[in-house]
Amino acid sequence: MVVPCVLVLSYAFFQRGVWGGVEYTFTLENFARVLDPLYAKIFLNSARIALTATVVAILIAYPAAYAISRAPKMSQPILLFFAVLPFWSNYLIRTYAWIVLLNREGLINNLLRWLGYTGEPLSMLYTESAVITGLVYNYLPFVILAIYSTLSRLNPELMEASRDLGAGPVRTFLRVTLPLTLPGVAAGGVFVFVLSIGNFVTPALLGGGRFQMVGNLVYDQFLTANDWPFGAALGAALILTMIVLLLLQARATAHASGERKGEATQ
Repeated sequence: MVVPCVLVLSYAFFQRGVWGGVEYTFTLENFARVLDPLYAKIFLNSARIALTATVVAILIAYPAAYAISRAPKMSQPILLFFAVLPFWSNYLIRTYAWIVLLNREGLINNLLRWLGYTGEPLSMLYTESAVITGLVYNYLPFVILAIYSTLSRLNPELMEASRDLGAGPVRTFLRVTLPLTLPGVAAGGVFVFVLSIGNFVTPALLGGGRFQMVGNLVYDQFLTANDWPFGAALGAALILTMIVLLLLQARATAHASGERKGEATQ
């Protein structure tokens, strides 16, 4: 894994040849181009879309994971099976399925007509909402599993103690359950954000090329513009962003674990 990444990223320090490809002359110009306002705007737009998908995924995944963790023990494996069932099909097939659902002659518009809707077909495809929907759908199981793993390890005596001390269900959830499961929420959120910000298939298919994200930009530099050095520099910036997020998530998880151990010792 490391050798191909180092090989590709090393191209970021060289120049693009006159006819494309790589000219092995050392330069830092590619990294300067990454900071150009045009490309910085694409980075920020990608981060905004990825963050929106992350928030939506967490809001959907937490109730689902909570319900699974509170279900009878015999039912939990079955419910988890249905949560990860989409992974049994190819990523492209899952994305194309949303095209069938969202296009103007798709299943959703046909259902609306059957229910009596007589207006213009809804334009749901090739929008930012369609891109976010596709990202959430494809990465939601990661968040459900991450949150479920923390919920399933919670000591039920903590919730019982909270209720015995007079706290209601809402206060118990906000003061006990939610803080103790934040590491799982953070892990799932980082999964979605990291995978979303570098995604290029979903924006290309569900966005119709109207919403360019960093992944699409890297893809275009390598396979369309034939500018491997700049594509490698963009890839390096993306990888650096992912590494920083993963390190922050790991540090926050370790800090939370240390605090819980300290409280348990006291």
